[in-house]
Amino acid sequence: MAPPSWRSWSVWAVAATYYLAAFYLRSSPAVMTTELMRDFRIGASQLGNFSAVYFYAYIAMQIPTGVLVDSWGARRLLIAGSLAAAAGTCLFGATSSYALASIGRLIVGGATAVGWVVTLKIASHWFPRERFAMLSGLGLMMGNVGALVAQVPLRLLVEQFGWRAVALGSAGVVLAVGLAACAWVTNDPLEKGFYSYAPAELQRTHLTIGELVREFPAIFTYRNTWLIFLAQGGFVGAMLSFTGLWGPTYLRQRFTLASTEASAVCSVMIVCWAVASPLAGYLSDRLGQRKPIYLGGAVVAALGWSVLFYAPLPLAAFTAVAAVTSFACGAVILGFAYAKESVPIQLLGTISGAINVGNQIGPTILQPAIGRVLDQRWIGAMKDGVRVYPGGAFQVGFAMIVAWSVLSCLLIAFTRETRCRQAA
Repeated sequence: MAPPSWRSWSVWAVAATYYLAAFYLRSSPAVMTTELMRDFRIGASQLGNFSAVYFYAYIAMQIPTGVLVDSWGARRLLIAGSLAAAAGTCLFGATSSYALASIGRLIVGGATAVGWVVTLKIASHWFPRERFAMLSGLGLMMGNVGALVAQVPLRLLVEQFGWRAVALGSAGVVLAVGLAACAWVTNDPLEKGFYSYAPAELQRTHLTIGELVREFPAIFTYRNTWLIFLAQGGFVGAMLSFTGLWGPTYLRQRFTLASTEASAVCSVMIVCWAVASPLAGYLSDRLGQRKPIYLGGAVVAALGWSVLFYAPLPLAAFTAVAAVTSFACGAVILGFAYAKESVPIQLLGTISGAINVGNQIGPTILQPAIGRVLDQRWIGAMKDGVRVYPGGAFQVGFAMIVAWSVLSCLLIAFTRETRCRQAA
């Protein structure tokens, strides 16, 4: 007997909620830039590095996470990740040391690395294969809800209670998700006496870590793996570098906006990204193809970023173009289904981790690189003890976003269509 729908959705929802929390923790520095720069006495380069240290750990843990989820199962990783993320967030919120705060963010980055891979793994066991792309999109939508909470709502909380109190409260919420996982999540419906939707290769005893490590290099012998791996950074790097760090600062400078107004524009972008992700997955499943929607989104996004940064748009037009650009970036979700279909199914967790590394390389490189450009072109202006950067500096820094977006278009153009079937 197949598992009841409510049971499948509730198990998946716990994992997706952790991914929501991970996105929230990842994006939260964007609305605290003034407080962080003031309290830790740092400039744009150090702030960029502080934000990027999350991604350093996140990337470093992706491949091990992919291997472990195929070996240990989703439940154990979800519980351990929640506990570690709560501890790292506490350290970040409690310390006055820039170094210790960075260590806290490092812990959070490594701990939240399990969120996405675990969500995909649970989807492959608790739901039919035909829903995988749609569920991937819903998972990313959940993540973007977390990023949305990290905009205007978080800014209002910071202004009301201070960033340290908010950070400590966030740690408590993450801990609660871990307790929910301990009480409710199971790796496979078979453990509860139900039919499993996982392919036969995934229903057998988990591969050992040694077996997975030996098989891991094989995923890079498939052409699509490399192309998708590098293309993903153009979508995610652009979105997280703008909405997740430098966008609010840029919007305040360009349009003379208040912090909450700048965050509101980024919130519009995050909502569009969130809504587009499940739609892209659904349409791709219905069409029976990955490449057209994936490539189309990349082309529209590349054009959109170019217009946003280099056309003299008023605020209303900027917001409209930003919404379209972010919606196009929702096609990034297809990279996971596309890559999964391009390698043997028993390496699902491993390929998911590998592709997520490609995602996070984008913001890891772009966030601090943009910060360095801003500091290099700073002309000495200060306001309330924080550096103010000229508009031309942002245009130079954001050229890297446009360049990677264009590169993504070229890479996707060379991928081989799978037609939504396991091609390997």
